[in-house]
Amino acid sequence: MQGLAQRVTAVRPDMISADASYGELAWIWGQGCSTHGDAWRRRFWYSGDELVAWGWAALPRQVRRSDGSIRNVTDATLAYQVHPDHLPLIDDVIDWYDEVAAGLDRTAFPTDAEEHALKRWAAHGYEPDPDALSDTADWTQLNRRDLTDIQAPVLPQGFHFRTADEVGPAAAVQAHLDAWAPSTYSAQAYEAVRATAAYRCDLHILVEAPDSTMAASTIMWFDPANKTVEFEPVGTHPAYRRQGIASAMMLHAMHQARTHRRRHPRHRRLPGRPRPPVGPRPLLQPGIPRNLPRRPRDQGQLRPLTPTHSLCSPPSTPPALPGYVTGGPPRSDAGQADVAAGEALRLGVVNQGAVDRERAVDVVDEGSGQHAEDVR
Repeated sequence: MQGLAQRVTAVRPDMISADASYGELAWIWGQGCSTHGDAWRRRFWYSGDELVAWGWAALPRQVRRSDGSIRNVTDATLAYQVHPDHLPLIDDVIDWYDEVAAGLDRTAFPTDAEEHALKRWAAHGYEPDPDALSDTADWTQLNRRDLTDIQAPVLPQGFHFRTADEVGPAAAVQAHLDAWAPSTYSAQAYEAVRATAAYRCDLHILVEAPDSTMAASTIMWFDPANKTVEFEPVGTHPAYRRQGIASAMMLHAMHQARTHRRRHPRHRRLPGRPRPPVGPRPLLQPGIPRNLPRRPRDQGQLRPLTPTHSLCSPPSTPPALPGYVTGGPPRSDAGQADVAAGEALRLGVVNQGAVDRERAVDVVDEGSGQHAEDVR
């Protein structure tokens, strides 16, 4: 998935969907793999042995927050990515989401740059969510800059830059909890984040206040293919906001990145600020009571759907797309294809099982036609 993010970033960074960037994938996976369980469904689409699309559907669940409260999540949300060379797959992604989340209120977050996808979401009955597009809602914007002419960071007297190695796991977790309270983050989630291949303790930057409180923190995710770093998350303790501490921290981090010869820093998420004219568009399936007219659902569903395969095993015969061959294990005599030349491209579809079943599923081996590799 991070490889797909790298390939999309190289050609169309504006088409990186919300929650689908190189760093965001590591951050979300690290947190979610230990907490979401069966409420987190995943599907992958392959061309040959190369991932070209995926979908993550978060279903209803209970989440425990740092203040001791429990939040009941009753709807479904989708994160996804489709490579620009395989745009027709968006219909497969939508169909899979409608099936796995049938009967639920459903939300997706395509970007404004995904013109084809926006049309297909609309064709499937999804409409913009006016509440999510307000100036007080959360939204995501891609901000980029180069690493030349970076001003020197200036902290208030008595404050110091630290790394996660220097402060230790407990302080690093508390820094996030203070900035994002109430939060579902935990020591267990942090250990899972640290276990991801992209995490580096020296790129996890914090600011220590004179009383040893962590006043701010951020994690930088280095993408070696595109020579970029991404800031996610970035948070400041409520007692230390509006003092320029987060700005100084990010400037310091950019100097660190330049030392490591990265070219471009990126930051994505800006909650509670006026929304720009471009960015991800939260879309809702029809039937939710809002101010805009919407097409009624049939018995609470977007449309009647008949499941064709188990959610915990590779599907047998998913719907075929023009130019693609879909299904279970490919025949060993199926050759590679060139869509541009009009030949059939083999499309392997992988459906990943629940986390509490060790997240083990068979990955279609396009070369041999065998179920050859477990994803864990």
